[in-house]
Amino acid sequence: MLSETLIDFTISRFPRCDRGALKIHPLQKGGSDRNYYRVETGGGETMILVKYGDQREENRHYVSIAQFLGSQGIQVPRIYFHDEEKGLIWMEDLGEVDLWELRGDSWTRLAELYRRALDQAYLLHTRARQSSDMDGPRLEREFNAELYLWEQNYFFDNCLERYYKIDPALIALHRRSEPLEKIAIDLAVLPRVLVHRDFQSQNIMIRNGEAFLIDFQGLRPGLAQYDLASLIYDPYVALTPDQREELLAYYIRKDGNADETGFRRIFDLCAMQRLMQALGAYGFLGLVKERLQFLNYVEPAMASLREVVSRISGLQNLAVLLDNLPLNHAPCHPPPQS
Repeated sequence: MLSETLIDFTISRFPRCDRGALKIHPLQKGGSDRNYYRVETGGGETMILVKYGDQREENRHYVSIAQFLGSQGIQVPRIYFHDEEKGLIWMEDLGEVDLWELRGDSWTRLAELYRRALDQAYLLHTRARQSSDMDGPRLEREFNAELYLWEQNYFFDNCLERYYKIDPALIALHRRSEPLEKIAIDLAVLPRVLVHRDFQSQNIMIRNGEAFLIDFQGLRPGLAQYDLASLIYDPYVALTPDQREELLAYYIRKDGNADETGFRRIFDLCAMQRLMQALGAYGFLGLVKERLQFLNYVEPAMASLREVVSRISGLQNLAVLLDNLPLNHAPCHPPPQS
């Protein structure tokens, strides 16, 4: 949408704004069908304007989820106004610094910020509750066996076949793997909590040393370990094994009643699922949507997937396949910035 049109919409909702001082700047953000803008209202005050499309039903529920999470004490941006007809949301500006932007800082500082992010995740997993479908936001479909199997197939289709050009007949043998199907079924019967679904460095804003969650429209019932794996095995940030272990141990200590051995086993299974989903997304966004920058993260994510799969019993055949994939198969040059 043109800036003048967005200015008109903003003035109509916030009539006290001075049109002469109002400025709107587009922001580069992620791989969704949402467009983000920073709105300068004058006097140094700003807010974020989101224009969302109708490609995904979850976009329409962002506001109700934000209000629900805020009511549970979880740090999210405040919503100022939602025009559902036009697909526009005006909300609090949390600044420009996310965990990804800080990835080059010393681990001493970065570890503290990761702990603050994990504190918010723990609140989400333990405090956010809906007593019925009538008293909370509409959520996306829960993590069930069907969704876990979809993530696996998304990986086979868009990463192994589309990106690495692996023989579809060979892929079919792994796609129908009994151990993979059993993992999906075993994860689906475990008790669920509410999870962010995309809990990674670019969706955690940092302001005054505190962590705030954004892009939570995919909130749904699932497993806490899935969120932890999303952050700890985030392909956008290269954490060392010791750093990953430190963060996982921190979260486990927060839950004094956790069966640590069982928790870690489920963590590995969720890490496999999350990395498969991410690799499928990179292949799809990079090669179908031609957003080539996402292909830069295939190799880091694949290295993590190899590590995780090597620890999971029954997946030796998949481990061999992953160990023998070609390197740097597709071009990984980001497109020119507009």
